[in-house]
Amino acid sequence: MQLQSMYQDIILDHYRNPHGRGLRDPFEAEVHHVNPTCGDEVTLRVHLDGETIADVSYEGMGCSISQASVSAMYDLVVGRPVTEALATGESFVALMQSKGDPAVAERLEDELEDAVAFAGVSKYPARIKCALMSWMALKDASARALAAPTTVTGGQA
Repeated sequence: MQLQSMYQDIILDHYRNPHGRGLRDPFEAEVHHVNPTCGDEVTLRVHLDGETIADVSYEGMGCSISQASVSAMYDLVVGRPVTEALATGESFVALMQSKGDPAVAERLEDELEDAVAFAGVSKYPARIKCALMSWMALKDASARALAAPTTVTGGQA
């Protein structure tokens, strides 16, 4: 139970002190994702330096899970190649599909860092979409950014 309390503290810290929040220029792609079941939303921008994620900036609103998830994601992906960042996203999806299995969380702890705190969310199917929304936005924006012909200040929607 002590571990669960620590995880809750990590989620609340990311919610109260979001990392990377605020839309910034330049960026190659901007996406807006909404969780229709609860109304959470995020506008996310990706800026690439070659095939490396140079910056992820975002604005959003919603529950603590959705907003903390995008903050934890920011820490994991900025400065990494897109392929590695997306692989980390797949690991986060695996965590969300684990139904709270502590063995899965333990296996992914080093890779997911603070994001492993969302392991408990995987026990609640209605909340999984909240945690995954920003990761799906990153996947979408990264694909658009890689397809973009040049860097655009002001981006494309």
